[in-house]
Amino acid sequence: QVQLEESGGGLVQAGGSLRLSCRASRTVLRTMAWYRQAPGQQRELVARISRDGSRNYADSVKGRFFISRDSAENTVSLQMASLKPEDTGVYYCNVQTLSWTQYWGQGTQVTVSS
Repeated sequence: QVQLEESGGGLVQAGGSLRLSCRASRTVLRTMAWYRQAPGQQRELVARISRDGSRNYADSVKGRFFISRDSAENTVSLQMASLKPEDTGVYYCNVQTLSWTQYWGQGTQVTVSS
């Protein structure tokens, strides 16, 4: 079992920045990622970082968001810049263990006003 503790999020004006962080209770993880879900829409991958440091981003956030991982702290962070109203949603931390089991955080609200 892996517990995830999320922090960050909130209300920001368009063009602003926010930082999300997520700390996992386990040290060795295959991937750490952030997903988001807008009202009435499916949950989608925003960014993912693997143990080897490789990163994947949704096309809609490339060049604006940056995912980083501190293995010593078991923490993954998402730095979000140039935020747009369409970035609004609940952001979920996601981790995958070496045995391919996934765990989700409780979610944190990000609201971008126009």
